[in-house]
Amino acid sequence: MHLETFIPAFLFFAALGLILPVWLSNVSMAGRMSPEELAKGAAEAEAAKAEPSVFEQIGGAAAVDAAVDIFYRRVLADAYVNRFFEGVDMEKQAAKQKAFLTMVMGGPHNYTGKDMREGHKHLIKMGLNDSHFDHILMHLRATLAELKVPDHLIQTIISVAESTRDDVLNR
Repeated sequence: MHLETFIPAFLFFAALGLILPVWLSNVSMAGRMSPEELAKGAAEAEAAKAEPSVFEQIGGAAAVDAAVDIFYRRVLADAYVNRFFEGVDMEKQAAKQKAFLTMVMGGPHNYTGKDMREGHKHLIKMGLNDSHFDHILMHLRATLAELKVPDHLIQTIISVAESTRDDVLNR
């Protein structure tokens, strides 16, 4: 037998000799397990799967689209913060916000905008401060509540938004 055929054959039989007994042992154990033990094992395996992302839990892209549309309607109607959006192409802004929120909530990563500091630098020059940031968070919270997003998810989303405060306010 040549070395070129010996090595693959050896590896095949070695793997078969190591894997087959383990597999057969698991198959025979499954036959000895009660239905309750099998169900418990299946339940534990299911629980071990990752919890759905916030993006999935709130309803995916349709929910994010609805939230951003309602959010900007609220913001633009608010005289305290709407000056920061004067002259902004709101269609483009909404698209960037949808992509950003989708990404930070665990959905597909399609955000190509600036980082938080760069994207808000010009607003700092216009006077953007903590009170404005708080106002924006208020509108976000109200929007999510209007859409009947569960409280624990609202808190998660607000926490993520809050984590951007220092970057948005360039601190």
